[in-house]
Amino acid sequence: MHLLLQTYKQEIQKELTRILSFWETYSLDSINGGFIGKMDFDGTVHPEAEKGSVLNARILWAFSAAFNADFGESLEIANRGYHYINQHFRDTLHGGVYWSVDAQGKPLSTRKQIYGLAFTMYGLTEYYRATDNPEALDFAVELFELIEKHSFDPEHGGYWEAFTQDWQLLQDLRLSEKDRNDPKTMNTHLHIIEAYVNLYRVWPNERVEARIRHLLEVFEKYIIDPQTSHMKLFFDAKWNPQSAAVSFGHYIEASWLLYEAAEVLHDETLLRKWKFIALRMADAAAEGFNEDGSLNHEFDHTTQHWDTHREWWVTAEGMVGYFNAFQLSGEARYLRYVERLWEFAKMYLINTEIGEWNWGVYDDMSPMKNEDRIGFWKCPYHNARACMEILKRI
Repeated sequence: MHLLLQTYKQEIQKELTRILSFWETYSLDSINGGFIGKMDFDGTVHPEAEKGSVLNARILWAFSAAFNADFGESLEIANRGYHYINQHFRDTLHGGVYWSVDAQGKPLSTRKQIYGLAFTMYGLTEYYRATDNPEALDFAVELFELIEKHSFDPEHGGYWEAFTQDWQLLQDLRLSEKDRNDPKTMNTHLHIIEAYVNLYRVWPNERVEARIRHLLEVFEKYIIDPQTSHMKLFFDAKWNPQSAAVSFGHYIEASWLLYEAAEVLHDETLLRKWKFIALRMADAAAEGFNEDGSLNHEFDHTTQHWDTHREWWVTAEGMVGYFNAFQLSGEARYLRYVERLWEFAKMYLINTEIGEWNWGVYDDMSPMKNEDRIGFWKCPYHNARACMEILKRI
């Protein structure tokens, strides 16, 4: 076994402290309140940038989780995140949260993206675990009820992607311009189950349990290919696949999140099933490994095109997913994957000058300088969570 776990633990502890310190120091918006919406690769802040619900929810989650795991000494940042979401993102008229607000905190994109509601629930439930604030739990339960009322598809199962402010189904359902415009996606379903699992921990309601079981069935029946253990990414209303793309980061992230969903239900039959599936998914994700220890981003079977840039979140989720696979199987080869990913992160992703992790590198290992250091999608979630999960598991 190559990976010295105590040395790794010390390095990860140091890195978690560094990540949290960066966000405490640089993310606060001292002019308009809350957090800034955008910082460039080089550290330039854009004070007029829009502020995304996902960024704010992930900041809330990260600092609440750090406190809950005794890695953070203060709830100051989490409190700031909770109050900002409550005051600026919460739609008190129609319910739910806006997709984005402007720099001053006024509603900008008022669409109800279910992905955004799920992450807000994820943050709120973690904050509730830290504070026992009943209003935070009430807010999280309200989001659950809204998702179930408007987004759940009683005919074919699963959840619709996006709605107008007053809950009419949208024509343009996409999370971002990079995505396909399909009514159901793997990505949103993965983060709904992640949020429901965290809700169930603090509110063990039988309806939440039923929906977690339903979502596991959806993944097993429609999303995960039984032959290859690859996940299909985009679907029509009846779960017919609409894309042949492969996302290695999502495979390894789902492998441990879905096992965690089975774990929270304390169902031995489910656990045995999802242990087997988790290990197969970890092996499927390993098809994207490079000689340098990194995971490629995507592969498209239709065009046979490899997207070979390496993103920070894929590396972070890879460390957790393969450590989970090691714990489930006892096979040292999975620890080797963890070690290689960590060495790659230290060499190419962790930025010791400005702080945080770079978004990623291109095939020639040059940094992706056109991507954010703080932004709509660049948050203290994947890497901080990876550190916390590794420390917990060691």
